[in-house]
Amino acid sequence: MTRITGIDHVQLAMPAGGEELARGFYRDVLGLRERPKPPHLAKRGGCWFESDHVRIHLGVDPEFRAATKAHPALLVQELAPVVDACAARGFRVTHDEPLEGFDRVYV
Repeated sequence: MTRITGIDHVQLAMPAGGEELARGFYRDVLGLRERPKPPHLAKRGGCWFESDHVRIHLGVDPEFRAATKAHPALLVQELAPVVDACAARGFRVTHDEPLEGFDRVYV
């Protein structure tokens, strides 16, 4: 039986033309590096971000609608600086009740 050994990346949908907003969040707030997309995929738009252990791919969906339930849950070293950076850049942050020892926010 084949066993999964990890997740290569998470693919999220984004609206056309949303690359700069995505960079403002994933690169500038979360500190992920932008990774160039292969040329045959770059023409579709979107952008890819990564750190040593996390890869997030944002792909353009022409019929994009923001998800109301599905989401990745990202761990950060310190939550307060991320919340402050989001607020400073105009991203809406919603606080939620802690879960199993984790403080939680939605951006």
